Amino acid sequence: MKRRNLGLLASASLLALKAGRAKADVAAGAAPLGAGLTPTGAEAAGNADGSIPAWTGGITAPPAGWQPGQAMPDMFAGEQPVLVIDSSNAAQYADKLSEGVAAMIQKYGFSLKVYPTHRTAAAPQWVYDNIKTNATSAQLEAAGGRFGFHNAYGGIPFPVPDQTDPLVAGAQIVWNHNARWSGYAMTESPQGWVVNGGSLVLSYQANGKYDWPYYRQSGNLSTFDGALNRQYIQDTGPANLVGTLDVVLRMADPYRQPDAAWSVLAGQGRVRRAPEIEFDTPSSQADGIANYDEYYGFNGSLIKYDWKLIGKKEMYIPYNNNGMYLLAPQKVHLPRFLDPDVVRWELHRVWVVEATLHPGERNVLAKRRFYVDEDTWMAGLVDAWDANNNLYKVNHVYNYLRPDLPGVVYGNNAVYNLQTDNYATINGVWNEAQSPSVRFYPSLPDSDFDPEQMAAASQY
Repeated sequence: MKRRNLGLLASASLLALKAGRAKADVAAGAAPLGAGLTPTGAEAAGNADGSIPAWTGGITAPPAGWQPGQAMPDMFAGEQPVLVIDSSNAAQYADKLSEGVAAMIQKYGFSLKVYPTHRTAAAPQWVYDNIKTNATSAQLEAAGGRFGFHNAYGGIPFPVPDQTDPLVAGAQIVWNHNARWSGYAMTESPQGWVVNGGSLVLSYQANGKYDWPYYRQSGNLSTFDGALNRQYIQDTGPANLVGTLDVVLRMADPYRQPDAAWSVLAGQGRVRRAPEIEFDTPSSQADGIANYDEYYGFNGSLIKYDWKLIGKKEMYIPYNNNGMYLLAPQKVHLPRFLDPDVVRWELHRVWVVEATLHPGERNVLAKRRFYVDEDTWMAGLVDAWDANNNLYKVNHVYNYLRPDLPGVVYGNNAVYNLQTDNYATINGVWNEAQSPSVRFYPSLPDSDFDPEQMAAASQY
């Protein structure tokens, strides 16, 4: 990919990234992985009452008879809920519910079915080895943790957050979310759906290619060019979007190497820089209900906020939702929320991080609270408030199990707007039982993510 010709990378910053920086740039509190932690930095032991089991390696083998190209089945399909939480008993479990979930129970009659907890998360040994190295080498950007990180590669950058400084730890945890293990490369055919006034509408469908240069096995820290992930999205519906293309690059240190995006609009055939595909710009693919930085729970640069670690606690979060993606989306989307009968919730330990706007910065979401799963480093829930401190949006992230990687990865997220009473689901891997679309690869060609090649692939 000719990123240098497009002005994305500056040679000076690339050299600085590879070589490291002065001692003043070293993040405080770098610590090795110690006894009692998993290879990704989670607590290996279960909790006191056994409702969270010990981590014993996760699930690393697909079920017997499964073949690549088939849908990944629900490996816990026979289980029954151990608890159902609704308006009749929500107060009893309030300490394990986010404010957003509690508000949805009160306002909409939302409920959640809690199943036995399974710590299914895993990663290849190559990733574990890199995480061990990162634990003592990764550094936050000297200008501030919200700007980026460097000196890490191929694994969670900060498996042991520096809890001596909550502002450092908060940024580390959210960079871990951005740099979480999701595979080396993949293709899929995602869909987005919007529910307005109780009516379900397809907001977009696409063919997507995703590549994680940060996890390229053929590379290493000295060859890493700074790109956490690359995305190529070709819209295939609805009709007004057919032919639209986007290429998006998300960077590890956007202070020195900014995120970048390019678009080809349907019917134009002209490649344009697209700086609006970030932060609180309303996403056209979500009918404006979700902003671009609400994808995946959180997406892109941390620069707008100061990030503070509040602590760690046990919470009910969506987890191991393979069964949901085997269904047609029309069966899952209800007028106010996804069908509680098909969404699986489990009790997990999460890092709680609060984001507040940095002085001088703006975002329509003035405050956010993230609940980041300790095993996957993926946000499971996010609550957000407006500038008047009113609870505004609730973001649920529905991960699912892919033992063929192995890993527990993102499958879809829903953004619920409590002020307009509508919601959008984003990048869902729906209909896997009828038409499996998810494929994992060791890598994808650089040319797939080259903006200079976009116009040739467009339909106009």
